[in-house]
Amino acid sequence: MARTLRTINGVGSQMTVSKGAAMSPGRWRISARLYRWITVAALVALAVIVVTGAAVRLTGSGLGCTDWPTCEDGQFFAELDNVHAMVEFLNRLFTGVVSVAVMLAVLGSLLRLPRRRDLTWLSLGLVAGVVAQIVWGGFTVWSELRPEMVMGHYLISAVLLANAAVLVQRAASGGKPVGPAVPHRVLIMSRCMVALAVVVIVTGTVVTNTGPHAGDENAVRFAFDITSVARVHAVAMLVFAAIGIATLYLAYRSTSSTSRAGASLRRRGGLLAIVVVAQAAIGYIQFFTGVPAGLVALHVFGSVLTLLAVMGVHLAMVERPALEPRGSAPAGVHP
Repeated sequence: MARTLRTINGVGSQMTVSKGAAMSPGRWRISARLYRWITVAALVALAVIVVTGAAVRLTGSGLGCTDWPTCEDGQFFAELDNVHAMVEFLNRLFTGVVSVAVMLAVLGSLLRLPRRRDLTWLSLGLVAGVVAQIVWGGFTVWSELRPEMVMGHYLISAVLLANAAVLVQRAASGGKPVGPAVPHRVLIMSRCMVALAVVVIVTGTVVTNTGPHAGDENAVRFAFDITSVARVHAVAMLVFAAIGIATLYLAYRSTSSTSRAGASLRRRGGLLAIVVVAQAAIGYIQFFTGVPAGLVALHVFGSVLTLLAVMGVHLAMVERPALEPRGSAPAGVHP
């Protein structure tokens, strides 16, 4: 025999449980605001591992552990007195932190009140990306840091960061979009800006895998002329910056600074401008100073910030409802 319990907050959906089962309203549920912070934590973890991965390469520790998933043949942990092995091994351990963070994002999407299918699919995308990253990392080690493999490792990270940025944006909103916050032509330019950002990232990884800091002194590099590929990357950056400026100018003109969408665009646009200028400056300085490892690390960190800033501006082009009030569930949306 079954008895019926109504869910919390007066939502009209019903749940059926067997007689005698103990269940309290709202048990094993989390608020939309808590879930938003879970997604932010996942995004931060994904950004940090990009920087720690760069540290592995910049310290020449890419083959500190010569096997995968173990560090050495038959040995899981790295030797404490082997600096390169410890650097690589600690980066692998942090992958575990990232894995936990994205799994919590999936679990949180299922426990979130109200539950939303788009958040679940986006969080599952993070899991798929992390699995792909782990597998690709294994092949990268087995290939002895082939440049195309190292390049692919970073590009998977970029896709993961973009996915996480969308997830955070969706988790911070109340559901389906209200509509474009800008005219259609501005939205098209925003998409072009994102596409050009992808070109900048790809050409940047080509430069990185042509120059020094391969992760190991014996690792193969691309046989391109470093000056030529650096120029291609610089031109891509300038075109991206020009399109970005034009996009932000038209977006500002078409929105009011007092509106929620207009204020968000101005805030995110200002952040994007600062990050791009700083990233370009670091790129030029590192090129003319012999590509010191410290500046390369800053440049990698800047690439993460640039990607997130671009995604932030692009996502702000579409207006979404504010996050539902604490403890409430929109009509027609059930846990």
